[in-house]
Amino acid sequence: MRRLGAALLLLLLAAVPLQARAAEEDAPRILMMLRLAPAHFRAGSGYGGGYGEDQSAAARRRIAAAVAKRNGLRLAGNWPMPIIGIDCFILIVPKGRAPVEAAAQVARDPAVEWSEPVATFEAQGDPMPNDPLYPAQPVARAWHLAVLHRTATGRGERIAVIDSQVDARHPDLAGQVAIERNFVDGAGVAAERHGTGIAGVIAARPDNGVGIVGIAPGARLLALRACAEQGAGPGAATLCDSLSLARAVSFAVEQRADVINLSLAGPPSRLLETLLRIGVARGATVVAAYDPKLRGGGFPAAMPGVVAVAETPVGQAGGPYAAPGRDIPTTQPGGRWYLASGSSYAAAEVSGLIALIREGHATPGRRSALVSARPGGGEIDACASVVGKAKCAALRR
Repeated sequence: MRRLGAALLLLLLAAVPLQARAAEEDAPRILMMLRLAPAHFRAGSGYGGGYGEDQSAAARRRIAAAVAKRNGLRLAGNWPMPIIGIDCFILIVPKGRAPVEAAAQVARDPAVEWSEPVATFEAQGDPMPNDPLYPAQPVARAWHLAVLHRTATGRGERIAVIDSQVDARHPDLAGQVAIERNFVDGAGVAAERHGTGIAGVIAARPDNGVGIVGIAPGARLLALRACAEQGAGPGAATLCDSLSLARAVSFAVEQRADVINLSLAGPPSRLLETLLRIGVARGATVVAAYDPKLRGGGFPAAMPGVVAVAETPVGQAGGPYAAPGRDIPTTQPGGRWYLASGSSYAAAEVSGLIALIREGHATPGRRSALVSARPGGGEIDACASVVGKAKCAALRR
């Protein structure tokens, strides 16, 4: 009996850290930015600009702990982002206190660059019907995909899919994923529907006798998990927070991704915008899904320099680009295919199209120009975008 009691006590003690960790993951959080010390070089050594410690790391942690204590918060960790000269610290907000208020209070501290609440983003796809794959891809007809592939397949381009977990073993994706990383805290890494579907639209393998053909099958994917499915089944939402997204975007920019696909939308984030601006400045094209329910289509679609994409034309000046987004056959976990709908998948098509344009116009510093119904938006003319209007008629014959 004494042994049984001791065993139960050990089990209870072992469960406490797990319960505490789960509670911490559910607690509201804010992000606090401290400035990194300028990179310096020593003779015979180099600076990699990665996530490693530097000489001032301990000092920054002490400053962060002091700021947290002064403001009644708890320090939970950090994530250095050298590409923007920032060390991002994660602070836990006590129950009952508004994260917006806590972030504003922390931002007033002279040691802090800025602070913002951890925001939630949602993938922009409708629930997927549980139907078998139909043999027709709308974009194959609307965009004359086979014709475009005579000119370009996206070879040499690297596309970052920042989404939920991609099934890299899917028969239509095997060999298409160059890098896999998970930036979601405390979550498993089983293949998920939304990320796998987005990856298939972009780069599904051609001529393998199964499934579909991606828009840019010659490209290679960076499968960066920053989102997680909430529950199981076709109707499960796919959610991300601004911290996991920032980690993934920072990695994509450091890896020199040519295209960054963000098939999601949410509130503005200064941290994400700062990282995305660095990516655009380094030559990446950022593509985002347009959510008509959010102001300006949501963030990052509303950010200047981002290619915003909707599943149907939006009749307004400066509105988003439009690409096919209804009943899109695409890949699903476990070697399956289903139909999907939503601006998430329209954005993925445009990410693939931009890879084709970039391959066909591989000029340093050249931007990927989309030809569309109106300047900067409307329905896309994919053929004209890749080869120019003059060549389209000849190619289609």
